[in-house]
Amino acid sequence: MSKVLVAEDNLPNRELIREILESCGHQVIEAEDGQQALERLKESTPDLILLDIQMPVLDGYAVVRQVRQTPHLANLTVLALTAYAMQGDREKVLQSGFDGYLTKPIDVAVLTDVLQRFLD
Repeated sequence: MSKVLVAEDNLPNRELIREILESCGHQVIEAEDGQQALERLKESTPDLILLDIQMPVLDGYAVVRQVRQTPHLANLTVLALTAYAMQGDREKVLQSGFDGYLTKPIDVAVLTDVLQRFLD
């Protein structure tokens, strides 16, 4: 069973992602903003992070920068969750330290495929 940190400020989105992850047998750690995500990372190291780009307190870009600068977290797989789907947005996300990119609204089939690719 893999452990996944889901950092998403939108409660319905976070609940949907949690339900999908749990139905696939993964343990879920939740955070509702970027600062809370960093606090969760001090408590536990997940196998993968799903990180919303636009969150209060600290956005996803700030969180992924800190993850990449922290030696024991630097190699974690971090996937961006965002409503931005333009080609330039994808490039910015990948150049910012994210390993992958998922668009919202969440497509269950795409999410489960990505999870299998990165966690298996």
